[in-house]
This record gives sequence, C-alpha cells and structure tokens, in this order.
Amino acid sequence: MIYADAQVKIPFHDIDIMEIAWHGHYVKYFEIARCELLDKLDYDHHRMRESGYAWPVIDMHLRYARPARYNQVLNVRAILKEWENRLKIDYLITDVETGERLTRGHTVQVALDISNWEMCFASPQVLLDKVARLQGVTP
Repeated sequence: MIYADAQVKIPFHDIDIMEIAWHGHYVKYFEIARCELLDKLDYDHHRMRESGYAWPVIDMHLRYARPARYNQVLNVRAILKEWENRLKIDYLITDVETGERLTRGHTVQVALDISNWEMCFASPQVLLDKVARLQGVTP
C-alpha cells in the first residue's frame, strides 16, 4: 500500500461560529495529503506537466463522521488505490490525539495529454513506472 500522511491543525480562519471546520475546507485538507503522496511518488504537479500530462480531478466524495474543531490536530492520510486507468486516492482524516475517525473520502483524476487535451483511457507509462519503483518492482 502506497500512502502519505499530512498533519493539519485547524486554524481560526477555517472555522464557523460553532468553532468547527467548515465542510468545504476538507477538500483543502485532502489536497495537502494528496500533494504529500504525489511528492512521495516523485510525480508532483511540475513533474506531471513536464511529462506531458495534466491530471484534473473529475470526481470527489466526502463522508463526514465527526466534526473537526478549532486547534484540533488532524492526520490526513492519502492512499493510492488505483493507478492503471485513473488515479484514485482514498483519504482518511483522524484525530492525532485519539485516533478517532472524523472524515473519509476519495478523489478520482484522469490523465489528459497536454498536446491535444484529450483524455487518456490508460495511465501514462511515466506514472506506472513511478508506482512500480515505490512498490520495489522493476518497470
């Protein structure tokens, strides 16, 4: 399993009048962990562009179990679930102190060939090679 963790402390500007994180900010928390995961793969935004591909998010799902509160420290885990035909990343947000699950979700991204802006129906070899390297498999 390929994953990356990021810690987020809920800042004042992310909370509402009830001192809980506004639901829309969870997308940002997912993005922070996704960037950590892509860094681990050595395939961040710049590397994607250099390889000739853009990877827009085409689907996102969130399930809120418990609210995140002001100054609470969260662990946001991004887990690579699919990569052959699309990039599907699962997320799990837990409280660092208690381990309690607060939120889970996933995003789906697809490769677009930058030269013609057409969607690829299979992930480009560059991504497959980077995943294989982390798995300890020779591409």
